[in-house]
Amino acid sequence: MKKWIVAFLATMCVIWLSACGDDKAQAQTSSGVEQIKQNGVLRVGVFGDKPPFGFIDENGKNAGFDIYIAKRLAKDLLGDESKIEFILTEAASRVEFLRSNKVDIIMANFTQTKEREEAVDFAKPYMKVSLGVVSPNGEIQSVEDLKGKKLIVNKGTTADVYFSKNHPDIELLKYEQNTQAFLALKDKRGDALAHDNTLVLAWAMENPGFGVGIPTLGEEDVIAPAVKKDNVELKTWLDEEITKLTSEGFIKEAYDKTLAPIFGEEKADSVIFF
Repeated sequence: MKKWIVAFLATMCVIWLSACGDDKAQAQTSSGVEQIKQNGVLRVGVFGDKPPFGFIDENGKNAGFDIYIAKRLAKDLLGDESKIEFILTEAASRVEFLRSNKVDIIMANFTQTKEREEAVDFAKPYMKVSLGVVSPNGEIQSVEDLKGKKLIVNKGTTADVYFSKNHPDIELLKYEQNTQAFLALKDKRGDALAHDNTLVLAWAMENPGFGVGIPTLGEEDVIAPAVKKDNVELKTWLDEEITKLTSEGFIKEAYDKTLAPIFGEEKADSVIFF
């Protein structure tokens, strides 16, 4: 009888300790506003190879439009823009990084779509975007021109989804990283590359011999920060923050500092929200 009681008490103790451990783990991985303040750092998922939006510069630092805005988020939330941890992600990993609590916010040029809204919660958008197609000398000027050719896309991007759904007859070459995808285009492994039109336009400007023959494809979408599903507290804070940054001209400032040297001042209204 004594052995049974001891065994029972031991089992209950293990269960209690396990429950405490689960509660502690949940607290540590929670990404609500108060928990972020307790942690003392804002973890933001960004691209490392998508200039001018998110990339690693010549000094090994994160730079770009998304990074410029993310630093302001950290400053307003934690009082210091240096209290931020940039975590590099690939396009196909963005949702999982939120689900697994690897990041608090995704700022990796994340296009808001109905499918993604089922998996994460988007805050107020700060940028406009649609698809574009870049090719040698801009020779691909319509979807019809892609018939019988190989089109390069990044896995998990809106370009991947759009062509898989609407043009399944077009052969897609899929890559995890932006660097790999654009290198494949340069190496002529594919005939064209589809991605956000802002990205392909910027890339073509930096790479002579290539042009964006299809500057706009599909519907105009928006890019917005994303948080873990049902993280109401952080989403509400972000909604208010983006509204403030837009109204006070900070989003325009971010454009001027990071995108205007490439796209020009005159295209600001077609890229960002004022």
